[in-house]
Amino acid sequence: MGGIQQEKVVVIIGPTAVGKTKLSIDMAKAFDGEIISGDSMQVYREMDIGTAKVTKEEMEGIPHYMIDIRDPDEPFSAAEFQQLVRMHIHDISKRGKLPIIVGGTGLYIQSVLYDYQFSESPGDEAYRESLERLAETDGVGAVYDMLKHADSQSAERIHPNNVRRVIRALEILHTTGKTMSETLEGQQQILLYDTAIVGLTMARDKLYSRINQRVDLMMEQGLLEEVKSLYDQGLHHCQSIQAIGYKELYAYFEGITTLEEAVEALKTNSRRYAKRQLTWFRNKMDVTWFDMTEGEKKEEIFSYVEGNLRLKANNT
Repeated sequence: MGGIQQEKVVVIIGPTAVGKTKLSIDMAKAFDGEIISGDSMQVYREMDIGTAKVTKEEMEGIPHYMIDIRDPDEPFSAAEFQQLVRMHIHDISKRGKLPIIVGGTGLYIQSVLYDYQFSESPGDEAYRESLERLAETDGVGAVYDMLKHADSQSAERIHPNNVRRVIRALEILHTTGKTMSETLEGQQQILLYDTAIVGLTMARDKLYSRINQRVDLMMEQGLLEEVKSLYDQGLHHCQSIQAIGYKELYAYFEGITTLEEAVEALKTNSRRYAKRQLTWFRNKMDVTWFDMTEGEKKEEIFSYVEGNLRLKANNT
């Protein structure tokens, strides 16, 4: 810890549809906090329903950051996320408020909390140029296929059309012998903040049922129209459109699937994503878990945060 006073940060993580948004608002009220979205897709404007973005009503006057800061055709990286969120943490703390990061994008959140360096790896200009030539002659797909075989974790995170990042991930592997994920994991896990990480979990059958219901509700709220608007704008090869809820409905607009099949695929992919999120958080972060199967655990969670960060909740 050393002599420098670390800024306090609460992190609320967990799979999609587990109840993070409501808890975060309650916590912000109780601890005089402000909320930073820890979701890589909520940064995009015009993508509200599919990313389960908090509504103005749900915010109940609590300031939120990292929402609606990019257009859907703009790329957004973990390194940019790290820089912006750290700036918000500092600013919120300086004003005497408690920063609360809420979301499900594990690597992004981890990169903020720990001393991760994204650009340490050396480059190899000749190798990079050979990949650039390959992308020009055989198409971006050829280079992306190389990445899928060599480093499937990075391939899952990087959009196939983001040729610069695809090549960078291959270059790191080529020069260091390690994947981008391994490079980050190999760095020292030094926590930069005085952190309480609250993980929300739930019995799988109940969670999956909530996810299915949430997808039905999104469709009722106008998800189809939201995605159609992006499709009609000609947004086809963007990082944002790879988000669950968007790529499935694009398949419907392109005539590849029926609407019913697209909604079913959306439910299946959301459930799979929830499972991956839980596995990731359990393996990579020092989380204190609270099981929400039988309902809210607000008092337990508040008391954990109070004890861990030496804070006192307001009487709300």
